[in-house]
Amino acid sequence: MSSIDKVLIGDKVYFKFVKKLTFMGKKFVYKDHLGKGTVITKEKYLSDNLDKIIKKELKFKLNFLESINKKLSDSEKLPEKIEEKAIKINNLKEIKRYPKPIDKDFAIKFIFNSNNMEGSKIPEEVVKRIIETGNLNYKNKNEVREALNSINAFEYLKDFNFNFTSIKRLYYLLTNRLIMDSGSPYPKGFKKVGVVVGNSSTTKSENVEKELKNLIKWYQKNKKKIHPLVLAYDFHLDYERIHPFRDGNGRTGRLIMNKILIQNRYPPIIVYKENKQDYFNALEKAIKGRKKKYYQFMLEQTNKSYDYFLELLQKY
Repeated sequence: MSSIDKVLIGDKVYFKFVKKLTFMGKKFVYKDHLGKGTVITKEKYLSDNLDKIIKKELKFKLNFLESINKKLSDSEKLPEKIEEKAIKINNLKEIKRYPKPIDKDFAIKFIFNSNNMEGSKIPEEVVKRIIETGNLNYKNKNEVREALNSINAFEYLKDFNFNFTSIKRLYYLLTNRLIMDSGSPYPKGFKKVGVVVGNSSTTKSENVEKELKNLIKWYQKNKKKIHPLVLAYDFHLDYERIHPFRDGNGRTGRLIMNKILIQNRYPPIIVYKENKQDYFNALEKAIKGRKKKYYQFMLEQTNKSYDYFLELLQKY
């Protein structure tokens, strides 16, 4: 976060702009001495010096990308572009004092794409109407409930913790009162039967708790050691491999991935419905050990999401 600080030297008051952040245990500090009697807000300073500040932050962040560039992508430019856009988004949020409509607009886009990925046919404009006006007039009431549930789940991310209770709560909020394709209500708790996704088996039901516990332990151990992009992508990949629930794993998994990004000062991302098959193919190959295309796919979705986020910030 940024501030305009006062410094008293003798009987004179001087001002300086200060921006501080901590990333993967390292501190970034940017200071600019503004002199005496300066009357300027931090928002105005950030706006006037945005390009310079972005360059300074990017130089700091690129130190952490060096070791993972080849792991993530054949193009070093894509991780760097994403880093630069994330920095710009965070600074613009400060400049504009983070207008609340952005959260709503992003949630609408995320919910439409995430639910469509799992078979929902509800149009984006209907999701928008439901969320903005509460108008529930749509032929498929199950999909209306699904949109409403998704808003509650998105909100719950603020209180989400990496434990069984939070994961089950997220699943409950997403699936509450929904009917599966079979005509049955969504079952409670972790899956009790085997689930095959595409051509791949997922974790056996009797092993779900053990493997999910191991994944949570891995996250707690590595959350300050592994670059947040890799951390988020890898957690999502292993979560989908485990597939802890009978259904709803993609929706819960993408939300948890965004929780990891948000905690590390990265904007959330959308996996876009038009890239659905590429997403499923990338997951399936990565679960079998071929991760490069999965990382490349997730970087592309992240880059696309951040372009959308920047569009939203320009609107307000």
